[in-house]
Amino acid sequence: MLIVPERDIADLMTRDAAFDAVERVFAAMAAGDAYNFPVVREAIGHEEALYGFKGGFDQSGLTLGLKAGGYWPNNLEKRGIINHQSTIFLFDPDTGKVKAMIGGNLLTALRTAAASSVSIKHLARPDAKVIGMIGAGHQATFQLRAALEQRNFEKVIGWNYHPDMLPNIEKIATEAGVPFEAVELEGMRQADVIISITSAFAPSLMADHVAPGTHVACMGTDTKGKQEVEAALLAKAAVFTDEVAQSITIGEAQHAVAQGLIAEADVAQLGAVINGTDAGRTSEDQITLFDGTGVGLQDLAVAAAVVDLAVEQGIAIEVDF
Repeated sequence: MLIVPERDIADLMTRDAAFDAVERVFAAMAAGDAYNFPVVREAIGHEEALYGFKGGFDQSGLTLGLKAGGYWPNNLEKRGIINHQSTIFLFDPDTGKVKAMIGGNLLTALRTAAASSVSIKHLARPDAKVIGMIGAGHQATFQLRAALEQRNFEKVIGWNYHPDMLPNIEKIATEAGVPFEAVELEGMRQADVIISITSAFAPSLMADHVAPGTHVACMGTDTKGKQEVEAALLAKAAVFTDEVAQSITIGEAQHAVAQGLIAEADVAQLGAVINGTDAGRTSEDQITLFDGTGVGLQDLAVAAAVVDLAVEQGIAIEVDF
């Protein structure tokens, strides 16, 4: 078995490699060549933690495995480590033997950012100039770095429940040479692309905060009850997702479906746009929305890529297991 520790991930995995891996696996999912297993996500009754498993099998890439981990909200304050903790396991699809164990913390951040970045590439208007950020936590910095590579953005605007955190994303904008402005939610109407990355259970971005022609990437809702945007926004938009079954049950679409504003048939796979079997954006004034629920196949794709890189560079640790 090969081991790639968390400490080595930063020197191995790039945003470009994560983007390519996620784009390929979305395409494979839409083509029916890859599928995700049902998600297990539970409150364990200890340390207020949420723990679970995401897995799947990619027939085209022969990638089989799972990610185990979750959210420990007291980690940073009590132990000085990040709240999200995860480990990815890959198995040989021919034999079932374990192939690799990979640190999943940074990879999760990179694959989540890659997913919204892939949606911007395929759904945002080519002339998009202003990007809006809803949320300014740790993951928001990854989201913004990746998104800025997809269009020639000339301005970043941001809003957060706690305004004192906005310097986190202002720093990323400044590093990229793009001016930043803190705005109220109504100010998001000037954005051509909006990324929402919060852990909210009540919507902040409303339908009338979004101008015609905007692409919205909702990246924080991955659990029943969570909600970042008003359900009415999905009714106004062309809705795309990574996994339809997750979108309508634990993703942003769960609320619009429950209220009868949209149906399951109204949610399309982003992979179909990548493959050319769905037209994607059909007009300049159309609102497009990507419901990024986070799927196990994303984790497996980036993990498989990082294992290959670790082997090439002689970094992977081999143990007899």
